[in-house]
Amino acid sequence: MKLGFIGGGNMAHALIIGLKNQQFTMSNITVVELEANKREALEQELGVNASAQLADIQACEVIVLAIKPQQLPTLAKTLAPLLRNQLVISIAAGIRLGDLIRWLGNYFTIVRAMPNTPAQIQAGVTGLYAMPGVSTAQIKLADQVLSAAGATLWLDSEEKLDAVTAISGSGPAYVFYFIEALQEAALQLGLNDSQAKQLSIATFKGASLLADISSTPIATLREQVTSKGGTTEQGLLSLENSKVKQAIVLAAQKVCERAKTLGDELGKD
Repeated sequence: MKLGFIGGGNMAHALIIGLKNQQFTMSNITVVELEANKREALEQELGVNASAQLADIQACEVIVLAIKPQQLPTLAKTLAPLLRNQLVISIAAGIRLGDLIRWLGNYFTIVRAMPNTPAQIQAGVTGLYAMPGVSTAQIKLADQVLSAAGATLWLDSEEKLDAVTAISGSGPAYVFYFIEALQEAALQLGLNDSQAKQLSIATFKGASLLADISSTPIATLREQVTSKGGTTEQGLLSLENSKVKQAIVLAAQKVCERAKTLGDELGKD
């Protein structure tokens, strides 16, 4: 497979590193990037072909759109004449397929993907939706590219990508927020900065790993930590009284609403 990226930013970089770790041939990757310093860094660090010319990508079987959403309307109209039967994968947040199809001159061979920031260490999760015209072989190619950054989750409707945005797309920010809170609590309880950071991160990492590998329901895992009349029970009662769970659910709903609104705004062009 010859693979092309339009844009050489963080997410493209993460995907290429993941592919390199999977022994993908780096000389089969072309990155179109306007910034000369980024082109040089990509070529030296990863061994890919980097170019400032969009035409250099037309020989690729798969083209990943990895630029800012606001740049996509103009870019897509320039890319349209270069497309034949290539698979186009969009990782531009908020851009709906209907708008992208229109900008590409009624080109339908598209997969839309929503990765998240842990992709930078190949620990991400990506929600994907393929247009009906995308072949089984092309779906496998899309999965190969995005699974280089972590797990993949294929959806049966594009609308569910807004929910993916709310949960896994924005989710890392919620986790970091909770880690910050635990660190602050640790400091107030007399631990130093290093101890607070180590305990907070290790706790999240260990609990997440346990939840991942265990067949026990998450609620049951929580109950196993919570002895009747014990210390953990007091902490959870405080969280319940403060309606923390409801606040988290509401936060995700707000993100989903904003994702829908953003899609409307970005599609006006």
